[in-house]
Amino acid sequence: MAGVRGPEESRAAAVAVEQDMFDAVVMADERFHGEGYQEGYEEGSSLGIVEGRQYGTLHGAKIGSEIGCYHGFALAWKCLLHSGAGEKDSRKMKVVEALITLLQHFPYDDPTYEKLHEDLDRIRGKFRQDHSAAHARLLHPSTFLPISPSEHKLAPQCIQ
Repeated sequence: MAGVRGPEESRAAAVAVEQDMFDAVVMADERFHGEGYQEGYEEGSSLGIVEGRQYGTLHGAKIGSEIGCYHGFALAWKCLLHSGAGEKDSRKMKVVEALITLLQHFPYDDPTYEKLHEDLDRIRGKFRQDHSAAHARLLHPSTFLPISPSEHKLAPQCIQ
């Protein structure tokens, strides 16, 4: 007979409904876990991008300020040494010129440059070499004081 169920069929249907409810409860835990993971991942990714941008901006500005200080130091000493004609001054001038060359080739606009930190370390080393060759006493990367008062005189071609 079609449409009439016997006791075995109704028992099987009841077990199937009961099994479906049990599976729904078990699967709900997995589903909620998956949904929560996905929501957390998306929110964490967006917060990570914002935090990374802030970190990159801050540290990029610090590196830019440091490079600018080195460049200013090198240009000032180039002007100061330009007026000197001694052999000592020509050696100092070569060191200053080498620093200026490194600074001119520094990749300011490429944050993905693989050797950025290596080049920055090379510039720092050359600055230390310039600093000792120029006999300057460094208080902070943005301030330096020459030892000799005669070194305060700028060459006429450096005044603009």
